[in-house]
Formats: sequence, structure tokens, C-alpha cells
Amino acid sequence: MKALVIEGVKKAFVKEVADPTIDENGVIVKVKANGVCRSDWHYWAGDIPITQKILGHEFTGIVEEVGKNVKNFKKGDNVIVPFSGSDGTCPYCQQGHSNLCNTSFIPGSTYDGGYAEYVGVPLGDRNIIHLPEEISFLDGAALGCRLMTAFHGIVDRANVAPGEWVVVYGCGGVGLNAINIASSIGATVIGVDINPKNLELAKQMGAHIVINSKEVDPVEAVREITGGGANVSIDALGIADTCLNGINSLAKRGRHLQIGVTTKVEGGKVALPIDQMVMQEIQFIGTLGMPNHRFESLLPLVKQGKITPGKMITAEIALSDVTNIFEEMSNFNTTGTYIVTEFSNSAVRV
Repeated sequence: MKALVIEGVKKAFVKEVADPTIDENGVIVKVKANGVCRSDWHYWAGDIPITQKILGHEFTGIVEEVGKNVKNFKKGDNVIVPFSGSDGTCPYCQQGHSNLCNTSFIPGSTYDGGYAEYVGVPLGDRNIIHLPEEISFLDGAALGCRLMTAFHGIVDRANVAPGEWVVVYGCGGVGLNAINIASSIGATVIGVDINPKNLELAKQMGAHIVINSKEVDPVEAVREITGGGANVSIDALGIADTCLNGINSLAKRGRHLQIGVTTKVEGGKVALPIDQMVMQEIQFIGTLGMPNHRFESLLPLVKQGKITPGKMITAEIALSDVTNIFEEMSNFNTTGTYIVTEFSNSAVRV
């Protein structure tokens, strides 16, 4: 099969590789759509150590083969493969927090992922979700990472409520989904970015107000618009500026939701205004993926059109185009989301 193979920092090439294999509990999925996520960029850019040769953790597809112990899936089923895979045995899984599993199964990280024609998914009955017929492969790709991450963060972790002010720093993939979900709840949402095209897309995804942080001080603007600060801030990018601007944009008793992971510049550490956070009772909340059982609440909202991931799709691309998108991400030049839908005809490096 063809796959985008990582060979080092900022080195990825489409090559012919062996088809995946599975054990009696696994499922082989023929990939139909895989989103280009900023998390993949972090691996490619060297921010996160590369553990697998094939990245890609945001994909949908068709079941090609199942192991003999698999009970919930059969050949021909349409499926989503969420990136928060688990083994079901650790205390976190047993408490309903499978996204924090001590032995996680993450495509593109702990096993080869979706930048390939086929993927072998371990423990298929736990780690694959049926894709409803009302949701296309294209729209469903967002559910494997961007949408599920934003949903869990906003609904389960930050507990955003109708009527609250929410400011989202970074209107890329997960940020746009965060805007979409928060506005669908009934919050008043502000989108902040440096890319005018992203800000225009943020409006289409439900942002009531947008701010170009290249043109104005976003913290001052948010505090003025909200009359003292937002109830919830979200850093959907993961650089020091967006994290700190989010915290500084909050009113007293505000909640900061950190979705974005840092780059090599921060090295995983950002100095926080602790005294200010104590004196104002500011909460700092981390979030990662989503437990798979929460798809029961998420999928109906997508089926009913209350959450609309398809609106943020910029283009369908080939496997060989992915590295160009990574390059554009390095300069914050991308708008919306790019989805790989062409695998077999991608150029192969000799």
C-alpha cells in the first residue's frame, strides 16, 4: 500500500510499504478520509518524538477485515477511528476516563496511522466507532480528533453554559470546532487569530465577534467587549502568547481551557501569572481527546446539523500534498481543514 512515511524532522515521503496485519482482536480499515491535524505537524516539526513511521489520527473508512474475536464490526462497515484509544483495563478506563488510559492506543503515535491506504487498529471493539450513514467520510474525519477534543473540553471539562462569554485563541481546526460547539450551546463567542481568512471562517462556524490580534491588543479588546472579561478562554493553538492572552482575558472566577500543546519554543512549559490567578480564582483546565462513550452524545448533534464540521473543510487533497500543508502550518498560513481523500494515486518517492 501507499503511505506517507516519516524519516526524520521535517522529512516525510510517500512510499510503498507493507500492508498492515492484525491479531484476533484487531480490525483493518480501508481509509477514506484523513484530516491534516496540527498535532501531526508537531510530530513532523520535531516538537514531539516520532514513535511511528506513519502519522495520521483523524480518519474514517470502511472495515476491510476483522479478527476472529471481534464482535461489533464486520467487513463493509463505515467507521470512525478516534485517536483516544484504550485497553479497558486500567483504573482510568474503569472510571470512564478512557482518554487517559495508561496503555493508550493512538493511531500515528502508538501504532501506524491514517496517512495510508489501510490501518490495522488494535482492540477493534473498543477503539472503533460506527459512522452513521447520515455523516459522510469527509465530515466524519473531524470527529476522530478536532471535534471530539473540542466537545470534551467545552462540554465535559470547562462546562460552558448558555449566556457565557467564550473567547477562543487560535481559529484553526480545533479552535473552529470549539467556536461551533460553544455557539451551539448558546454562549457568545469571540474568535481571535492573525489570519483574516480564519476569522471569516470563524464567523461561519458561529463566532459572534472576531478579533485580529495583529491589529489590536486582543486582551484589551476582549475585556472591553465583555465588560470586564470572558467567562471562559480557550487556547486552541499552544504557544505562550495565546495561553497567557487567554488567561488575561478572563473575568474573576473565569475558566481557562488549554487544548493546544506547545512547540519547541516553549518546550512544554509556559510561565503563568499565578498570583493573578489566585487572587481572581481563575481555573486552569487541561483537556485531552474524549472518552469513546461520549460519542453517544456527540453523534446525534452532528446528525441533526447542530454541529457542522463540514463548513470548515477548505480542500480535499492527495497524500503527497500533506507536507506542503505542514509547511504552510509552520507560517500559520492555513485556513480551515484539509482532508486527504486521494491515497492510491499519490506520487511515490523512489
